[in-house]
Order: sequence, then structure tokens, then C-alpha cells
Amino acid sequence: MTTEGETTKPARSARRAVAGRLSWGLADQAASSLSNFAVGIYVARSLGLTAFGVFSLAWVTYGVVLNVSRGLATDPLVVRFSGVPEASWRTAVSRSSGTSLGVGAVIGAVCLVAGLGIGGDLGTAFAGLGVMLPGLLLQDAWRYAFFAAGDGRKAFVNDVVWGVALVPAMVVAAHVGTVTAFLLAWGGSAAVAAGYGCLQSGIRPRPAGVREWHRDHRDLGYRYLVENVGVSGASQLRAYGLGAIVGVGAVGEIRGAELLLGPFLAVLMGLSLVTVAEAARVLRHAPRRLGTFCLLLGGGQAVGALSWGAALLLVPDRLGELVLGDVWSSASELIVPVTLGVAGAGLGTGAAAGLRALAAARRSLRCQMFASACYVIGGIGGAVVGGTVGSAWGVAAAAACGSAVWWLQLRSALREHHPSIPEVRTP
Repeated sequence: MTTEGETTKPARSARRAVAGRLSWGLADQAASSLSNFAVGIYVARSLGLTAFGVFSLAWVTYGVVLNVSRGLATDPLVVRFSGVPEASWRTAVSRSSGTSLGVGAVIGAVCLVAGLGIGGDLGTAFAGLGVMLPGLLLQDAWRYAFFAAGDGRKAFVNDVVWGVALVPAMVVAAHVGTVTAFLLAWGGSAAVAAGYGCLQSGIRPRPAGVREWHRDHRDLGYRYLVENVGVSGASQLRAYGLGAIVGVGAVGEIRGAELLLGPFLAVLMGLSLVTVAEAARVLRHAPRRLGTFCLLLGGGQAVGALSWGAALLLVPDRLGELVLGDVWSSASELIVPVTLGVAGAGLGTGAAAGLRALAAARRSLRCQMFASACYVIGGIGGAVVGGTVGSAWGVAAAAACGSAVWWLQLRSALREHHPSIPEVRTP
């Protein structure tokens, strides 16, 4: 007969394991956030508003390609190979990382050709991005692989390696003083971390396994591809639309405001590294707790974003100008709407993680398409009505609508998965 103390020991061990994995996830995201924040600040101060707008357009385009890679390669990996035996994980990682590398090579070649055809500063920037895409996507693939294995420490170390390599690269780029130089520095340091990821894992990417990977996981991969591209594609359309309506400088203003929310925005962008894998584990071991887990996750993100935004409102102009330079004066006017937009998106990520863990790809696809449509309509429609500020408020409203839909769909999915699970209260 087991005593109460004996029965609670496994539960305590499980909670400690979850806390450990989430802690490494937060540490990794902190390292990633710090690198992205430093790059954005350095470029904004070095190049000025218009050139920073060009850099931001390339950055947004990279986000689209990154989400193509995640949808086809690493999202199915996290959903189906989190906590599996090592042999299965290694085989899956070699194929998924090969898929990421292949996506980077193909789309990178397209960006290179398109950039050379466009010409000028914008074209040169896109050509430089195309050269760097394979390394950037492979580095991201290793992070997903390590979190799927429950070894977030390795993902953290890999991001630290990227950050360390980034320092001398940025110093060289500053001497050159062009957008392309900064893109090459950023992508080149990512390639260093990608190479180190091969040493960490002891796995070589297998581009030859791409066809087999797609065949085995196309039921998830294609839906996640459309869903992910909907996210980043909406951001790209909004950025291009804002640039056409208001001017390229407006894109830099929005990006500057987002940089101020950087610690939380970067976590949101990479949240699936930790939360989907963890939600999948919760579903396997304690399915009744999945709704609560998702609610705590989303609510924590929203509260954190709101707290950070409130603190930003107290920042003196002198300090803001020290950080962002000329970009501060215009970016500071957007703190409130951008903060509300990030908080709304953060609330929705909790439900999104739950739908991914449930492999409810159809539901998550519908949610993302709705949220993306709202984002584009709000962002561009707001720009037509009220310029840059109007666009920021339009996106904030879109985030609130999208979050509500995510939670309604998660509640329905939980009922289908286990009818006796109590309802999740939607925010």
C-alpha cells in the first residue's frame, strides 16, 4: 500500500521537470530576444529611419520564410516527436533539419535573383538576405529539435553562440555602414551557430530525406505551412501597404515601437519552441489540465506585455533617444497601441499551443486565417484612416478579435477530445 507522500513524489518530480524545461525555454528566449533587440537597436542608431525601414522590410520577409520552414519541417517535429525514444528523434531531426536547409536554399536563391533584379539599396538587401537564409533556417531548426527532446539547455547554448558571434560581425558591419552589411553580419553569425548545432546534436541534416518527411507528415505540414505563412504574410502585407500609403519611414517607426516591446514580442514569435512540446506532454499525461495550462500561459504573456508597456510610458525622452536615436520620437507615440496588440496576441498564444498539441490543424488553420485577415484589414485600413498611429490601433483591435476566436476553438477542441473535460473559460 502506497502512502500519500509516496504518491505525491512522482507528481512533484513531474512538476520539477516541467519547470526545468520551461526555465530553459525562457532562458533561450531571453538570449534570442536580447540578440534581436541588440541588432534592431544597433541598426536603428547606425542607419537612420529610412534605411532602418529597408532593413525592417528584409526582416519581415525573413519572418515569412522562417514560418514556411517551421510549417513544413519543425512544427510537425515538435508535435509528433516530443518525448519519443532517442533513435526515433534522431531520424526525425535529420530529415526535418534537412527540410529546413532545403527551404532556405530554394527561397534564398529566389531572393537573390529578385534582389539583383530590383537593384538599389532594397534589392541589394534582399540579395544579401537570400545568401544568408540557409544558415538562418538551420539554426532555428536545431532549436526546435532540442526542445522536442526536452533539452532546452542546448538550444540556449546555441543562441548564446549566435549572440557571441554577432558582436564582432556587427562591429564590422558598422564600419561598412550599409543595410546589406548588417544583414550579412546577422545571417553569418547565425550560420556559425547552425554549424555548432551539428556538433551539439551529432546529427547531419539530410536534404535527401525531404520527400519522405513530407510524405509522412503532410497532413500536418501543409496546414501548418498555410497557417504560419498567414501569420508572417499578413505582417509582410501590412508592412508593404504601410510603406506604400505612408512611406518607408513609417515601417521603421512601427519596427522601432515593436523593438521597445522586444522581450515579449520575440517570445511570442518563438513561443512554440517550448509551449507546444510542453502542451503535448501535458496532453499525454494529464489531459484534463491542458486547458488550465494554456490559460495560464496566455494570461501570463498578456500580463507581462501590459506591465512592460506601462513601464515604457515612464521612460524619459533622453533615455529613449539614447536607445533608438532619431527613431524614438515617432516610435514612442505608438507604445500604447503596440502594447495592446502584443498583449492580445500573447493571450491567443496559449490557445494556439493547445490546438497544436491536440493536432487540431483544421481548427488552428481557420483561427490563423481569420486572425491574419483581421491583421491585414486593421493594419492597412488603419493606415488609410489615421496613418502610422491608425495602423497600430487597427492591429491592436485585430489582435483582440483573433485571440477570442483562438479560445473559442480551443474550447470546442477540448470538448471533442474528451467530452467530460470541464469548459475552459474564454477571456
